[in-house]
Amino acid sequence: MYDVGIKIEFSSAHFLRDFSGPCENLHGHNWKVETLFSQEKLDEQGMVIDFAVAKSELNKIISKVDHKLLNEVPPFDKINPTAENIAKWIFDELANNLPVSPSKVTVYETDECFASYY
Repeated sequence: MYDVGIKIEFSSAHFLRDFSGPCENLHGHNWKVETLFSQEKLDEQGMVIDFAVAKSELNKIISKVDHKLLNEVPPFDKINPTAENIAKWIFDELANNLPVSPSKVTVYETDECFASYY
């Protein structure tokens, strides 16, 4: 099995709806996103996926949320902008727009707290 990954960072604010605790208040994070792509076999160029292609698509996705209030950005205007929901959203966006689907997306809310979707 071959694995390749891309990391990116972005900044945004959010608040959690229907939540009792400090995170119900508007606050911000410097998020980190790690994407993993896995394949049994390499393509004709000897790659799982071209890093440039994967990073370009990830940058397009992240540009929708970078320096934004997540609660105002679809789909987070309807669903809570939790690390879990952000990870699934990024996973789905990548899967819909790349020739190779990610095998895992991890979103770090802080250096110590993260959520993954796969």
